[in-house]
Amino acid sequence: MADTNVQLQELIAEMEARRAKVSLGGGADRQKKQRDSGRMTARERIDALLDPGSFLEFSTFAEHGANRLMQGVEAPGEGVVTGRGTVGGRQVFVFSQDFTVLGGSLGKMNAQKVVKIMDLAAKTGCPVIGLNDSAGARIQEGVDSLSGYGEIFYRNAIYSGSVPQISAILGPCAGGAVYSPALTDFVVMSRGTSYMFITGPEVIKSVTREEVTFDELGGADVHNKKSGVAHLEGEGDAEVIALVRELLSYLPQNAREKPPVTPTTDPADRATPELLDIVTTDQRRPYAMHDVISSLVDDGHFFEIQPLWARNIVVGFARMDGKVVGIVANNPKVMAGTLNIDASDKAARFIRTCDCYNIPILTLVDVTGFLPGVAQEHAGIIRHGAKMLYAYAEATVPKITLITRKSYGGAYLAMNSRDMGADVVYAWPTAAVAVMGAEGAANIVYRREIQSSPTPDATRAEKIAQYRETFDNPWVAAAKGYIDDVIPMEDTRRVLIQTFAMLEEKQESRPFKKHGNIPL
Repeated sequence: MADTNVQLQELIAEMEARRAKVSLGGGADRQKKQRDSGRMTARERIDALLDPGSFLEFSTFAEHGANRLMQGVEAPGEGVVTGRGTVGGRQVFVFSQDFTVLGGSLGKMNAQKVVKIMDLAAKTGCPVIGLNDSAGARIQEGVDSLSGYGEIFYRNAIYSGSVPQISAILGPCAGGAVYSPALTDFVVMSRGTSYMFITGPEVIKSVTREEVTFDELGGADVHNKKSGVAHLEGEGDAEVIALVRELLSYLPQNAREKPPVTPTTDPADRATPELLDIVTTDQRRPYAMHDVISSLVDDGHFFEIQPLWARNIVVGFARMDGKVVGIVANNPKVMAGTLNIDASDKAARFIRTCDCYNIPILTLVDVTGFLPGVAQEHAGIIRHGAKMLYAYAEATVPKITLITRKSYGGAYLAMNSRDMGADVVYAWPTAAVAVMGAEGAANIVYRREIQSSPTPDATRAEKIAQYRETFDNPWVAAAKGYIDDVIPMEDTRRVLIQTFAMLEEKQESRPFKKHGNIPL
């Protein structure tokens, strides 16, 4: 018996020693270098993301297949830490790439660890969070590493819309490594310490002779302001991880569930008289749509998505009476709230994300139309604008539209009119629904009368006022049933909450198909 106990103690000691080695990743020196660069280690990131004590690790002792180039190369944990845990008490699956082990490069076994937790997430109906910090494909493993990426990309695609997938970019993400994050629902980047690009500065310099830094090429500001690849950015790992935790609070566990309800002390029938001071009757005077949103939602808190890109449209999550809603709104302070290519892409993507995860959509409309111009037409504004039309028509979640001021032309339809599938359409007395604004319409409709008049300026002013009185208001559309009600601004929060409650159990079917063919 004594010998058996000794043997058992030796086995336990060996297990603990092996675990300690894996936990140390690439070693104390490399971990120190990682921290000195302003980045957490892979395990520190997991600890920051998950509820304390909830992490359960998988494939802890995985090792690479020792081909000729990898013989004698140690890679504790295979350069990635994987497992499950909870965030706010709800189960999630997570992988955290370890840059201290072969630069976090992806080989076949590294990919198998990631694939395993993705499959478990799909089977159990839970979100997947990737904490990315990798130099890319492991060159020494050749096509095996490419195969590994393929297995991950495949799952990103087939699990899309089934369980939420979130990517935090906390270090380098280059080459094939960028496509897994790009296939996920949300990308959150760390400012100053992360970057994403297909080809690096050296390759670009050799091919095009352009000189550019890593940050200028694919840093957080680039992808949050210019490319639209990223959805949010934070200052360092801790802020990015905090954003991921908050983002998860607005999402359900999977496509079969609704988002969690959060109790609030903000009364559902709270009046919103401040809106009378925010929005004026002067159609040319811009106002802060963010202030309108803050007035309507619980505790004034709005979690904006892609706040720095395509700022002429605003999208994000909020709660009304404790229940999550997705908000799409024109921004009169940027480009007069017109829809252009980037705004159309941004809105369409967000609408489809909400529809995937059973999040009702509130659309706030103040739009003069699609942005005119040769550049927009040649770059495909028709195709991109059609994405918004498609996304709204396809969505089966509850959809409420509120016209706050202008709603003109094709953009009236693109911003979820009744004809495009809105369940209920409201307007404020300040609203105006028409093919175009009174000034432009009068110049076309009454052109001959204006040109033949001895006082064309006075006639033009008279015809503009006549058109505005006849068409440029909410009453014609309301009379024809395109607007369900014109509501007092101070009652807006109460009316919207009551309407969402009415639509909560909404059911809507679509014709059989494999999937639609959105105009990508």
